Amino acid sequence: MKNFQLPVIAFMAILLICPPASFSQNIRIPSVEKSRMHHELPDQSYSAPKGGTLKTSPAHNVDGPGFITRQVNVDASGNNILGDAANEPSLAVDPTNPDHIVVGWRQFDDVNNNFRQAGYGYSTNGGLNWTFPGVLEPTIFRSDPVLDFDRAGNFFYNSLTTVTGDYTCNVFKSINGGATWDAGTSAHGGDKQWMTIDRTDGQGTGNVYSCWNSAYTSCQPGFFTRSADAGATYEDCVEVDGYPYWGTMAVGPSGELYISGAASSDGVVVVKSTNAQTAGSSITWNYATLVDMDGYIVGQDPINPVGILGQVSIDVDRSDGPGRGNVYVVASVARISVWDPADVMFARSTDGGATFEAPKRLNNDPVIGNYQWFGTMSVAPNGRIDVIWLDTRDFPGTFLSSLYYCYSSDQGETWSINKKISEAFDPSVGYPQQEKMGDYYDMVSDDAGAHLAWANTLNDEQDVYYTHIIPTIVGTDESPENRNISVSAFPNPFRDQTTIQYSIQDNCRVKVSVCNIYGEVIRTLVEKSQPAGTYMVDFSDALLPAGFYVCRVSAGVNTETARLVKLK
Repeated sequence: MKNFQLPVIAFMAILLICPPASFSQNIRIPSVEKSRMHHELPDQSYSAPKGGTLKTSPAHNVDGPGFITRQVNVDASGNNILGDAANEPSLAVDPTNPDHIVVGWRQFDDVNNNFRQAGYGYSTNGGLNWTFPGVLEPTIFRSDPVLDFDRAGNFFYNSLTTVTGDYTCNVFKSINGGATWDAGTSAHGGDKQWMTIDRTDGQGTGNVYSCWNSAYTSCQPGFFTRSADAGATYEDCVEVDGYPYWGTMAVGPSGELYISGAASSDGVVVVKSTNAQTAGSSITWNYATLVDMDGYIVGQDPINPVGILGQVSIDVDRSDGPGRGNVYVVASVARISVWDPADVMFARSTDGGATFEAPKRLNNDPVIGNYQWFGTMSVAPNGRIDVIWLDTRDFPGTFLSSLYYCYSSDQGETWSINKKISEAFDPSVGYPQQEKMGDYYDMVSDDAGAHLAWANTLNDEQDVYYTHIIPTIVGTDESPENRNISVSAFPNPFRDQTTIQYSIQDNCRVKVSVCNIYGEVIRTLVEKSQPAGTYMVDFSDALLPAGFYVCRVSAGVNTETARLVKLK
C-alpha cells in the first residue's frame, strides 16, 4: 500500500485560511506541486513492430444484461492485435446520430517501445463493430488524446506533441464520423490538456475551449485558449484563476464555462467564466471555488506507478428539470477524514459553482483500504448522472480491478446500487515501457445511456474498449433475495421468432418490452395487471436487424432482464 507523505497538515491549514467558497486568485503552483506532475516526453524513437505480419488473438467482447463491451483497437477482422498497447482513451458521440462514435487513444505499436502516437477508431453501428484505421500522423509522437463534438456532429481530436521539450497541441477535425481527419490546427497547449465544446444554442455555440497544466505550457504564463470560430483558429493563451490542473471542463446550459482540477492546496478547484462565450471578449473568471472532496488527487501510486489515479470530472445539468444549472464534481481521492487510498467522492453545487455541498462517497464497499480509481462522470441531457470507476473490492489487498457503475436520477440525492460490469484484471500487465494505464477514462451520456471509453488488460495486454451502459437495467439489484421475477427466452439466439417466459411472485401490474442496446423500446408485448404465476409470450419481427436486444420485464417496482440475440 501507498505510504502517504502528501502535505495533509498544510492542506488543512490552507482550508482555515481560505474557506471553500472562495479560493485565492493569486496562488501559483509551488515547486512541490510541479514535481508531482507527470509530463510527456518522447524518450524513445519510433520502432515499427517486428516480424512483418501482425499476430492476432480473439478480441475480448462481452454482452451483459444492460451493457455491451467491445474492444476498439482491433484489426480488419475484429481480432485483437498482439504485441501492441493502447491506453488513455477519450471518445465523442454524434448527437445527431448516436450510432456514429469515435474513440482516440495513446497507441504504442510495439509494447517494448515507449513511443506513442494518436490512435483512433470509429463505429457506425452504435459501438457493436469498430474500424481501427491506424494513427492520425504515422511516426509522429503524440499523447494525451482528448475528443469532443459539436452540436452538428463534427468530431474534434486534441493531441499533444513535443519535439524539443516544449509541449504543443493540435486539434484535428472530422466531418464524416471519424473516418477521416483534417491536417490539424495549432492550439498552443501543454501537458494534460483538456477540451470542451459549447453545444448550446446561445452566442457561444461551436466555441472550443482548452486548458492544461500551467507548469508545462507552450505559452507562459498562459494555459488556456479559446476558438470562437469553430476551431479554425485559436486565440492567444491566458491564465486561469485558481491554477487548476489534472481536471476536465464543461459548458453549462447558458453557455457558462467551468474548469475543474486539482488545486495547489491539494484540494479541488472549480473555476467559472460567464463571458468566455462572447467572441472577442477579454475572458474574466467569476470565481475560483475550492471544493471540499475530503481528499486530494493522487499521483504515482503503486496501482498506477507513473500516472495519476484519475482526473477531476466536472459536468453540468443542462436539462429542463429541477436540477438545471447544477454543477457536479466527481474525483477519486485519497481521503483525509478516514485513511483510504482512493474513494470516489461526489460534490454538488446548486448555485452555479459558487458553493458546494459536503461531499458524498459513491462507492459503498464496507472495507477501508480498497482502491476506487479513475472515477469518471458525465451528465445526460435529461439530468441523469452517470459515474464509473475501477474497483479492487473483490480482491482486497491486491490491485486486481473491475469496472463499477452507479447513477442518480434525482440530482445526486440518491444513487443506484454499485454494479460490477467487468471481470477483474491486473492493471500492471502489458506496460508499454511506461508503468501506467494512462491517466483517465472518458464518458458521454445521452438520455438512453452512457458511452464509455476505457482501457483494461482483459486480453493480458493493455487495450482500449467501448462500453455502452443502460442505467435502468444495469443499476438494478440482482441479488436473489430481492428478486420476484424470472425471465428467459427460447430459442435464443433466434432467427424468426422467440418465446419469452417470465414468472412473477405477486399480483401486480406487469410490463414486458423488447428494447435495443440504447434502452429504447422497440415493442411492448404485455402491459396489464396479472396474478402471480408463469407466463409465455411470443416475439417476432421480420424487419428487425440482426443484433443484440434486451427483454425487460417490470412487475410492480421490480425489473428483470434477459439478453436476446437475433441472427440473420
